[in-house]
Amino acid sequence: MPDVLVGDGLQSDPSAIIGYPSSRTAPSELLLGADARIRSGTVVYVGSSIGARFQTGHNVIIREDCRIGDDVSVWSNSVVDYGCRIGDRVKIHSNCYIAQFTEIQDGAFLAPGVTIANDLYPGQSTSAAMMSGPLIGAGAQIGVNVTILPFVRIGAGCLIGAGAVVVRDVPDGSVAFGNPATVRGNVRQLRAIESRVDAVTDSVSRYRFTGSADTVLRTAGSKSR
Repeated sequence: MPDVLVGDGLQSDPSAIIGYPSSRTAPSELLLGADARIRSGTVVYVGSSIGARFQTGHNVIIREDCRIGDDVSVWSNSVVDYGCRIGDRVKIHSNCYIAQFTEIQDGAFLAPGVTIANDLYPGQSTSAAMMSGPLIGAGAQIGVNVTILPFVRIGAGCLIGAGAVVVRDVPDGSVAFGNPATVRGNVRQLRAIESRVDAVTDSVSRYRFTGSADTVLRTAGSKSR
């Protein structure tokens, strides 16, 4: 297809569609870098630029007008809507929705079920005209089933706990969780994981929390064992 430019080494399952036309914008090229792995059910629209070694799971949708860097993976049943910017080495796990006009910077990770919103007052025309997703900083780690509201800035290196609803900016390097998400400390204060779990031998679930597992952050001056 003349509007699809694909680098060497593409591996694409037969049911994947690379170069699906967009009814929203005028025809434009799809650029897909070398050594991509596109699995069954994936649909990649024309009008985006995607770097080298891009990987998808099954049933992934990548809409138009996206700019995606190198070594990015988007796993099964996730959607990246139009107009997004995604840096290098970003990992988006299964069942995620990335709303239009979201920016995800280098090395960030989104766990399964992350949902991103971009319309603060749904149904209002003014709000629709100002749609904007959040910005997720470099190296940020977003936990399972986190919801991130429009306009939010999550700083570089943050850790957002599972199930959080992020409604306000989170400074660089912060640990935040809850609904609404509240900054509880700094990533540097996290207790070492080996101090929070004990090994088990009678289950494929190989570890369990210790009795003191509820204490996530070290207090000032304390040391992990």
